[in-house]
Amino acid sequence: MAAQKGKDLLVKIADGGGFATVAGLRARQISFNAEPVDVTHADSAGRWRELLAGAGMRRAAIAGSGVFRDAQSDALMRALFFDGGIGDFEIVIPDFGAITGPFQIVALEYRGDHAGEVSFDMALESAGALAFQAA
Repeated sequence: MAAQKGKDLLVKIADGGGFATVAGLRARQISFNAEPVDVTHADSAGRWRELLAGAGMRRAAIAGSGVFRDAQSDALMRALFFDGGIGDFEIVIPDFGAITGPFQIVALEYRGDHAGEVSFDMALESAGALAFQAA
């Protein structure tokens, strides 16, 4: 796979008729984690740790920062956060595919410099099963 432009990694939020790109993201990151289940016992070969395949909790986390340039995505994100709700998101990873599913906004921070624009940081945590669609 050839190198991809960072700006092409998109975070989208369901807007009732599809997905709207969360506007103004300058930096974004997605991470997948799996919590292992240790099944090591006294008779484990050489006392090496053994893990149970297919068990444990899986989760995805998304973080982003930037400038809201679009009132629609700003309003959707803000309402979802203050309602404490869980929304459907789509994360597009160029030449890889798209991940869709429920996420909760666990952090939404705004900041501004005296001579600059207002910017934001957001963090999402998966809140259910995610689906993957290959590119």
